[in-house]
Amino acid sequence: MYAIIKTGGKQYKVKSGDLVEVEKLDAEVGAKVNFAEVLAVGEEGGALNVGSPLVAGASVEAEVVDQFRAKKVWAFKMKRRKGYRRTIGHRQNLTRVKIGDIKA
Repeated sequence: MYAIIKTGGKQYKVKSGDLVEVEKLDAEVGAKVNFAEVLAVGEEGGALNVGSPLVAGASVEAEVVDQFRAKKVWAFKMKRRKGYRRTIGHRQNLTRVKIGDIKA
């Protein structure tokens, strides 16, 4: 069984036991989190239950494994022939969660 959840403005296809890196959640390592925004629930090669916009009564439980920062992303601006160059970097805060039970 898999589910499509929405968190941090993004959508993720998750199965039980998956490790997923999502936008930072305010939870301690080892804490349980519940994703209530479930957009679809389905079986592999079987039926798919799509919500409008959410599946009623569906939720996904997960456990916070790690709070970390992603690799640095470089942003470089340049205007040709003007000597203008700007480089900045950004590291996003992420949370790694282990998907547990999917309740449909």
